[in-house]
Amino acid sequence: MHIHILGICGTFMGGIAVIARKAGHEVTGCDSSVYPPMSTQLESQGIKLIEGFGPEQIKLNPDVFIIGNVVSRGNPLMEEILNRNLRYISAPQWLSENVLQDKWVLAVAGTHGKTTTSSMLAWILEYAGMKPGFLIGGIPENFSVSARLGDDSSFFVIEADEYDTAFFDKRSKFVHLRPRTAILNNLEFDHADIFVDLAAIMQQFHHFVRLVPGNGLIVTNGREENLEQVIAKGCWTPIEKIGVDGGWQAEVLTNDSIDISFKGQAKGTLRWELMGEHNRMNALAALAAARHAGVTIETGITALTQFKNVKRRMELCGVVNEITVYDDFAHHPTAIQATLEGLRSKVNDARIVAVLEPRSNTMKMGTWKDSLAESLKVADLVFCYTSNLGWDVQEALQSLGTRVVSSDSLEELIGAITIAARPGDYVLIMSNGGFGGIHKKLLKSLGGSYHK
Repeated sequence: MHIHILGICGTFMGGIAVIARKAGHEVTGCDSSVYPPMSTQLESQGIKLIEGFGPEQIKLNPDVFIIGNVVSRGNPLMEEILNRNLRYISAPQWLSENVLQDKWVLAVAGTHGKTTTSSMLAWILEYAGMKPGFLIGGIPENFSVSARLGDDSSFFVIEADEYDTAFFDKRSKFVHLRPRTAILNNLEFDHADIFVDLAAIMQQFHHFVRLVPGNGLIVTNGREENLEQVIAKGCWTPIEKIGVDGGWQAEVLTNDSIDISFKGQAKGTLRWELMGEHNRMNALAALAAARHAGVTIETGITALTQFKNVKRRMELCGVVNEITVYDDFAHHPTAIQATLEGLRSKVNDARIVAVLEPRSNTMKMGTWKDSLAESLKVADLVFCYTSNLGWDVQEALQSLGTRVVSSDSLEELIGAITIAARPGDYVLIMSNGGFGGIHKKLLKSLGGSYHK
């Protein structure tokens, strides 16, 4: 079968392309931004890429067009597909019907932590010899790829995204996944561009809960009232809770050592380098889900000692003049605060310099501006990139006083950080995008080389 993918260079769509190619299909695709590293990764798989959405691409005559949610009405290629009544399908539906149908699907949902938890879970199954397929919204360093088919494995780990499926299917992507094991990490309001309020997101999460069979398992964050309300709407599946008495717990021994227990019984000690309570909760969720798939808790703990995290999750970019620079994907106030608190627990009294790009649609709309100062309070200095924002960052962060510097010029921001930084500082760059290549530029400005 020949598949042509519209919007192929996104992480999810690129993963679909790789999986389809491995399944034996001819795959081509197009996007408005065809550039490395995704372009080279796809081309290395024998996937032909086309720049733009020109209507002449229908001459490729594929058997089906897979439509990414970046495509909307008015897209010239999509309009031609509709006018000619050609066959098209969303990526989640295609994946469900062609790959996941006979798999034991382990799906990880939540406002935060989906990528990290999915990566942990896939690695535990891999370590246990189960060779799972997976589709993750980042690149786990244990695998170096974001997706794989899994060939003969019965297991498939997937990041279960609550964002909408396509312009013609406004349900959340995860309702197509039909998981047997489901993780609910947390639930907050996000994606203000498509959800009117928290209740709308909670309804989608309940649709997801309704898909899990009676012989499945739901692993849920027992500390989250919003998730409790979702489950109270109706649940027909056994539940295991993380972070509470009677469920899965992690007791901190040292910065790199935690004791794991389940239902009050000690199961082993996990020694690793990941920072923060959020990562301890992620680990508990992954261990619980892996246990449901047949991996012993002891094996899961051993696997996590060798977990290398995900690219762009507290990833070390370089150290120059005793200044340490990290890159992190955090872009929601809760994730920003959790990441900063995790770093603080590691560096103690050393100065933390937070560098933030409010880039997500929800951030640009100003939905979270009143929560931003609280999320950044752990930082000693805050530098914020204000390009394309419709709200006043200095006003939103005024409670932080003189700690805050904002600019709509990336060069000015880098210059200000360079002047302010001093030996012993930890610089944490946070964005869900490329941030104009600030990582490399800042290291160069500080006098070092780019190590990422």
